Amino acid sequence: MIVEIREIEKINLKNPVVIEGFPGIGMIGPIGASFLASRPGMKLAGYISSPHFPPIAAIHDYKPVSPARIYASEKDNMIVVFSEFVIPADIVLPLASELIDFAKKKKAKAIYSLAGIALETPTDKVHAIASTPEMQTQLRGKSIDLIKEGATQGVSGVLIAECAAQKFPAANLMVETNKPLDPVGAARLLDVVGKLTGFKIDTKQLVSEGKQVEQNMKDAIQKMQSLHENYQQMQQNPMYG
Repeated sequence: MIVEIREIEKINLKNPVVIEGFPGIGMIGPIGASFLASRPGMKLAGYISSPHFPPIAAIHDYKPVSPARIYASEKDNMIVVFSEFVIPADIVLPLASELIDFAKKKKAKAIYSLAGIALETPTDKVHAIASTPEMQTQLRGKSIDLIKEGATQGVSGVLIAECAAQKFPAANLMVETNKPLDPVGAARLLDVVGKLTGFKIDTKQLVSEGKQVEQNMKDAIQKMQSLHENYQQMQQNPMYG
């Protein structure tokens, strides 16, 4: 398979919510999703595999793990999917299809994507794209600005289009940002997720430790990029290093 979701622990939840956070503007997705994955009760439940992914393993708390991971919580009835590296363009569509199939298999209520919109002077406004009329109604009920015309990209962009085509409930939630890494923006988006889902998400820690979160994410990204570049150089010259 081009891309595959592999479970290392069986995910048996009843109509869970799926939260997706892949790299994009402001790194809103990975910051928000990794914060959710660190909540009490969250367990590493799987990972995403593809021969087209860079040959890299992340190391967290002494343990080697895939940089594209899946966490699940029985307590919150939530599945969190995110990646620490940018998904290659030719894998985006197959990954989006695989995520929808996975969500359907788990009988998920909905998929919520965490993303950012680049603006020179951002406001606190949260924007969204909905896959179904019912989801539009739900978002309007929370005073979220629905985008009528425009374009979106990346995994979250392709995913919301695929969800619309398959009439699967989903929302691409986007916060305005002018930063390369924006933990405060991610926290604002998680507050909205809490209102939409009923989850109690305390984002005070994410805001108060924003600088440290930003540095940790920056270090992780730079490490991934460096390892990938070194590997490519080794392939070109086996005597490298």
